[in-house]
Amino acid sequence: MRDVPTAQAGLTAKLRQASPIPLDVELTVAPGEVLALVGPSGSGKSTALKAIAGLYAPSDGRVVCNGSVWLDREAGISVPARERRVGMVFQSYALFPHLTAVENVMEALGDVRPEERHGEARALLQRMHLEGLEDRRPALLSGGQQQRVAVARALARRPDILLLDEPFSAVDRVTRRRLRRELMELRRELSMPVILVTHDLDDVIRLADCMCVLQGGRILQTGAVEAVMARPASPLIAELLDLSGGDGAT
Repeated sequence: MRDVPTAQAGLTAKLRQASPIPLDVELTVAPGEVLALVGPSGSGKSTALKAIAGLYAPSDGRVVCNGSVWLDREAGISVPARERRVGMVFQSYALFPHLTAVENVMEALGDVRPEERHGEARALLQRMHLEGLEDRRPALLSGGQQQRVAVARALARRPDILLLDEPFSAVDRVTRRRLRRELMELRRELSMPVILVTHDLDDVIRLADCMCVLQGGRILQTGAVEAVMARPASPLIAELLDLSGGDGAT
């Protein structure tokens, strides 16, 4: 993994390709900042997230996080996903169904000595308000509880960045509000960049500092949440921000 000057704290990403999924995206997220990516289905939100995580390889681009170059197509650098210090929470949770909550979190503690993993995993689950549920498998947990396990597992990687892909879409409204409050509390403790993909503007308003509006793999507008919401740069952006329907896979 090639290093660059440490002054480049946070994340910078430039992702470009013409096909099969068009991308022309530049993102900058400072430590402790939450950036929301919003836009209709197929706008490239989740594709950008996966490219940062190393789960998708764009034909051109550069991704630098906290001074480490994860991707530089021109220089021939492409760090595998397992070597990128990324905590990612998927819309579907992606928990191992045959493992308990604590075992799911332990799977992400590969850098921790084996004899310490169980205790650290339990501590992370307690941090996510899951005391007493450590030994349950995902099928015996509610959607909100599964999501908390997924967040605990993401944090277990000791990530340099946290990526949240529609983290609340599979839970009911009451659980969504509760998880949102818990994430608001958690983000106050985190000093890492956070990127949130969502179609719900309440998530954006309550959690994000900045937002990018995407369509067709291209950023239409970026800026502070209040500024973009108050002054959309075009009628199209105003229309996109009024979207209230579901958002499929992107």
